[in-house]
Amino acid sequence: MRIIVTRVQPQAQHWADRFAARGHETLVLPLIEVRGLNNTTAVHAAWQQMPGYAAAMFVSRHAVDFFFQEQPGPLSTGKPLAVQTTRFWSTGPGTAKALLEHGAAPALMDTPPELAGQFDSEALWQLVQTRVRPGDKVLIVRGDSVAPDGSTTADNDQGVGREWLAGRLRQAGAQVDFVVAYQRGAPFWGDRQRELACDAASDGSVWLFSSAEALGHLRGLLPGQNWSSTRAHATHPRIAAAARDLGFGVVTQSRPTWEEVLASVESPA
Repeated sequence: MRIIVTRVQPQAQHWADRFAARGHETLVLPLIEVRGLNNTTAVHAAWQQMPGYAAAMFVSRHAVDFFFQEQPGPLSTGKPLAVQTTRFWSTGPGTAKALLEHGAAPALMDTPPELAGQFDSEALWQLVQTRVRPGDKVLIVRGDSVAPDGSTTADNDQGVGREWLAGRLRQAGAQVDFVVAYQRGAPFWGDRQRELACDAASDGSVWLFSSAEALGHLRGLLPGQNWSSTRAHATHPRIAAAARDLGFGVVTQSRPTWEEVLASVESPA
């Protein structure tokens, strides 16, 4: 059995290396590319307004990395980041780790515990809902998805959960602002990548998906491909539904922890 890892880099290679250490053959075929913005004016403005936010929620590690890349140093109050009162929210341990790497104070961070195994907006809301007060301002740092024609839309990888969270915050009386910190788009595949992907659709490989957006890109990269004899593994119900919609014959699902993904992939479908 070979495992096709479709995550964005460098996470894709990290997961592939872990599978390889377990004796599995792997193939890295990222289905999302991430890049910075040409115009970061809005990000700079968000940094200047940060002291006025009760919390800032980051939809992914990339949201953290690209947002903090534009950090102007001490904020307008003159306080270093570690003593700011703004709380930093994240839905998963990878995003939380990125926040720590950029200097966020652990005491000001909220993320679902790793043992919980559920890393989405619903789990985050269960953790923070009692802290939200009417009049609070919350910033959601997200990305834009870039279509092949160059048009952009709010990224749909985290979009459903993000909008759900924004709705809950507004119901609690909070003001929700959004800022785009990066762009996501489909990768460019040459003939070699297309050949590898077509072979992996019929050779017994297991495709690992952690993004519904990745499945949309796969549809565009290999239009008309028959996936009926192919197994996909998804890390969220929405992703599993997207894999079935694309036509994968067998779709398994687990929570997104390494241990549960590994156990599910290694189990007979």
